[in-house]
Amino acid sequence: MSTFLSRVAAAPISWGICEAPGWGMQLPVDRVLGEAKALGIPAFEQGALGWLPTDPDAQRAKLKEYDMELLGGFVPLVLHDAAQRDAQLAEAERIAAAMSAAGGRYFVTAPVPSLDDWHHPALTDDEWSELLANIDRVGEICVKHGLEQVLHPHVDTIIETDADFDRFINGCSSKFCFDTGHLTIGGADVKRIAVEQFDRIGIVHLKDVDADAMRRERSGELDLMGATQAGLFPSLGDGIVPLDDVIQALEGRGYAGWYVMETDVALTEGEPPLGEGPVRGVERSLSYLRTLQVSA
Repeated sequence: MSTFLSRVAAAPISWGICEAPGWGMQLPVDRVLGEAKALGIPAFEQGALGWLPTDPDAQRAKLKEYDMELLGGFVPLVLHDAAQRDAQLAEAERIAAAMSAAGGRYFVTAPVPSLDDWHHPALTDDEWSELLANIDRVGEICVKHGLEQVLHPHVDTIIETDADFDRFINGCSSKFCFDTGHLTIGGADVKRIAVEQFDRIGIVHLKDVDADAMRRERSGELDLMGATQAGLFPSLGDGIVPLDDVIQALEGRGYAGWYVMETDVALTEGEPPLGEGPVRGVERSLSYLRTLQVSA
């Protein structure tokens, strides 16, 4: 296996495991990890908090059972509201301590307007100042626990658009999760980001985007879950994101971190038969990555 492919991990969202409210059913842990192991995937993210065992020792043991390394996890936090600052920083502390004890490395922060109602609000200047200061405060918490914070630009969160992303880059010091799909939907040029923001990249989420489903989501015809069900995030190589160019640019600059494949699905019609369902999309994505002629 090449150096590049040995750093390709997977995320539970590719099996429908998601933190977003009302997303759909969550497949059993053993099924998901078993399918990932069969594909030779060496590392995994946590998925929705509580999907893996919440006890750090039990979580570490479960992943070890499938020869998996824990990369970290996606953590929604309300960081723009000064009235919630203390409670949310305490929650970040609690999650960071548990993630570190389980062997994680990356604390993937997603600033949301509310934990139970994700959308993209218009913030006041004071709220932006609070948000950016709190992102750095979460970063300090992460350092204390031996983790690296990576800010995740994401549809239906506060850092969604290209303009939001630029304000984040210019307003605080945190590294970010380079999600090629969500940044594309937000209007960013991911090839440019790979070059110009290389030093701020903490981890890469490889995600492709279907143009028609993106148009329908951006127009308001579909919400994020509806667009996902309509194929917003296809298997890697099947959409409009220039993944080959992005990976070549990163590897050419000496990127040595992890890539996490993400082909988001939402399961709303019950558990698919064994060997079918989401694993097929992950398998197709991995096959695509194996075709790339990556040069460091």
